[in-house]
Amino acid sequence: MGTGDTPGEGELPETALGGPISYAIVRLGRIHRLRAAQLLREAGLHTSQELLMMRLWDSGPQRQVDLAAWFDTDSASMSRTVQRLERAGYVRRVPDPDDRRATLVEPTPASLALRREVQRIWTELERLTVSELTAEQQRAVLSLLRQMESSLLEPSAAD
Repeated sequence: MGTGDTPGEGELPETALGGPISYAIVRLGRIHRLRAAQLLREAGLHTSQELLMMRLWDSGPQRQVDLAAWFDTDSASMSRTVQRLERAGYVRRVPDPDDRRATLVEPTPASLALRREVQRIWTELERLTVSELTAEQQRAVLSLLRQMESSLLEPSAAD
């Protein structure tokens, strides 16, 4: 296979001609996620588990229901993710002192070594993603991505 022969590489599928940027974003996101999964596997994590840990490291203990809302996922999916991290020894669930019916999820001391590994992985992922861009191009891409995110989050985008 030569350049352009990889599925999805090169020309746009005819049905995507009306959205070349959207198609490129989806492809980039898929490839980025695959590379992230590859790097995270080395640390024994699945994609999105590191995001949950980042949230806990930065914000402290969180109610499980609030984590599900933050990540826009259902409570069953969040529960499975927390259970996996709990089995690995990175989080623990404790009763919420303000509401005994609720459970707080908190990072364990054992997760501190994981934090350093996740930071290393994200640094490597960033390097792989933008290594061919100048610092100015990186700033421009980040600005454009933030603008696109904002556009998608506007109420009119959901209509």
